[in-house]
Amino acid sequence: MRTLPLLALAILATPAFAQNATPQAPDPARLKASVEKLVSFGTRHTLSSADDPVRGIGAARKWAGGELTRIADGCNGCITVANIAQTVTNPRAPNGANIVDVLGFQQGLDPKRVVIVGAHIDSRVTDVMDITKDAPGANDDASGVALVLEAARLLSKEKFRATIVYAVFTGEEQGLLGATLLADTAKQRGWTVSAMLNNDIVGNTVGQNGVRVADRVRVFSEGIRASEDLPAQIARRGNGGEDDGPSRSLAKAIDGVAQGIPGGLDVMLDRRPDRFGRGGDHEPFLKLGYPAVRFSVAAENYTQQHQDLRTENGVVYGDTVDKMDFPYLAKVTAINVATIRRIAAAPAAPTGVTIAGALATDTTVKWEPVAGAVRYRVHYRRNDVQDWQKTVEVAAPAVTAVLKDVIVDDTFVGVGAVGADGAESLVTFAGPEPRKR
Repeated sequence: MRTLPLLALAILATPAFAQNATPQAPDPARLKASVEKLVSFGTRHTLSSADDPVRGIGAARKWAGGELTRIADGCNGCITVANIAQTVTNPRAPNGANIVDVLGFQQGLDPKRVVIVGAHIDSRVTDVMDITKDAPGANDDASGVALVLEAARLLSKEKFRATIVYAVFTGEEQGLLGATLLADTAKQRGWTVSAMLNNDIVGNTVGQNGVRVADRVRVFSEGIRASEDLPAQIARRGNGGEDDGPSRSLAKAIDGVAQGIPGGLDVMLDRRPDRFGRGGDHEPFLKLGYPAVRFSVAAENYTQQHQDLRTENGVVYGDTVDKMDFPYLAKVTAINVATIRRIAAAPAAPTGVTIAGALATDTTVKWEPVAGAVRYRVHYRRNDVQDWQKTVEVAAPAVTAVLKDVIVDDTFVGVGAVGADGAESLVTFAGPEPRKR
């Protein structure tokens, strides 16, 4: 594993991509073993020791990097493991913190287009500045890190059009620092981020009130985009596209993928960027305009988050392994893996998608050509429903379609790009043509 300068980070391409005909399922036992190992480091507080070989954030990061390296060795070096780092000072890191992200790059046919699956490795107790107490962080967020490693194990057996980035973040509890570092890196390097999947608190099924919810997972996505300025928000309001931005399109795609997994989970499309008044590592990506969502359990237990290990009035506090549900975590992992498999295999999402048809009885759709697309899918629906109702297939190289007898006033339209193997990109919502100046 190597540490690379922020601006020297490079992704190399492989010559071709192919799919595994018989993909394996995530292993609950392996996920549990990963969580138990992460808990064994005592605390993974961002400000804890970076040098102690058995306790603290440094030992945990080294182990995570070693696991990615072991996976890379098993696929003849298909994953490149590297660190990026930056020193950050803020109120939760007053003396400066060395923020290190452990990354695995599974090189795809396209060296500049990435699909990111990430989770934060740091943990905390009640006092966010306490670096001495045990902070097991089993569900928050060893569960997410275990998911990322399991995804790497499964997907490393395949090759894809896009590059997959397996990201283990530091500094989430100190202000989303590691995720901000990677999002800024993506922008500086000119990557096209097709999707960012943040997994945070994804391994329990019993909530604060004792009710068990084991049949669904929440996927949070923004409506109004954090990256848009006021004129862009006004334009989106006029176009009616509040429910069809890139991140909402990603969430809807995840829902569709999950429906195809036998015995899997229902995806609850939570139409908020995150839980009420809270945040996570997908947010720095949203601020830069990248499609990003958060996976989180359907039933949170707040006595098991950010807590000193203790028992008070018969209530056991603390984020420990015994309170987790690993078959459930395996199902959340399966949705992530299947989503990555689809998006990384597909071409990039179309850009420049526009519609026209004011004062007409037909709707004209146009878009920019997409490399690797053999055809396009023009999806449309009445604008009083949430899901696409009809689809028109358009063979490449054509980049326009006319929807006969479809009134633009009453219709929402989007376009996806389809590769030779049938994998479809995210759907890009169609807006009005730019006004000529």
